[in-house]
Amino acid sequence: MIEEAAPAKLNLALHVRARRPDGYHELETLFAFVADGDMIRLDPEGPPGLTITGPFAAGLSGEGDNLVTRAERLFAERVKPVAPAAIELVKRLPVASGIGGGSADAAATLRALARAHGVATDDPRLIDCAEALGSDVPACLLGRAALGRGRGERLDPLSDLPPLPALLVNPLVPVSTAAVFARWDGVDRGGIPDGDAIAAALAGRNDLEPPARAIAPVIDRVLDRLATQSGLVLARMSGSGATCFALFDTGEARGAAARALSDQPWWCLKTVLA
Repeated sequence: MIEEAAPAKLNLALHVRARRPDGYHELETLFAFVADGDMIRLDPEGPPGLTITGPFAAGLSGEGDNLVTRAERLFAERVKPVAPAAIELVKRLPVASGIGGGSADAAATLRALARAHGVATDDPRLIDCAEALGSDVPACLLGRAALGRGRGERLDPLSDLPPLPALLVNPLVPVSTAAVFARWDGVDRGGIPDGDAIAAALAGRNDLEPPARAIAPVIDRVLDRLATQSGLVLARMSGSGATCFALFDTGEARGAAARALSDQPWWCLKTVLA
């Protein structure tokens, strides 16, 4: 049995620069990862098929195909012609929540298959699979803080991101990425500024926040509550929402914030930047 973590992804800043002729958007984003997330368990000798367990498994019920099974097929087509395996996805992250759950699951599947079959995780064929699976999958395959450009697939790793305590909050309202991008106003407000990662994040923004908040106004409430917490370093929505995150200067401040938000029926995860 091979286990591969699929940690949640955060966009500390996300600047949308332009719509591209291929239908994607030109982005600049600060990718970060936390210590917690989903899990992939792969048994190359087990009965083939995908099993989904965990607290958010129901959100993927009835899907005949998803990013995990697509990653497995693409690995066999482009990397190594291997037989289908038994795969368990432990789904601990909300679905359609802006923290890269599906992308992280696909990347973890590629890493698990690479380990099982003696392929390096920086093999260009594996990276090619990641790019074909989605814009966030290359960053999730890398699994470390990076500045992303293009669709998000051109990555410059960062080494100066401190392990700040983090609180992730999702109001349990799924938000369509396509719908949020469709409402982007098309205005290029400039790139991510130079500087260390946290300074750049503080000076940055998430250009998808306004359209996401229009689609799911509860995001306003989440961000308003996070903004009032003591010890706050940064509070922002991640990706296309609806998950928001808050970074704190101490674990105690993060714990106090989690307790303060416990009066709401929201999903909260106490974690740390990894």
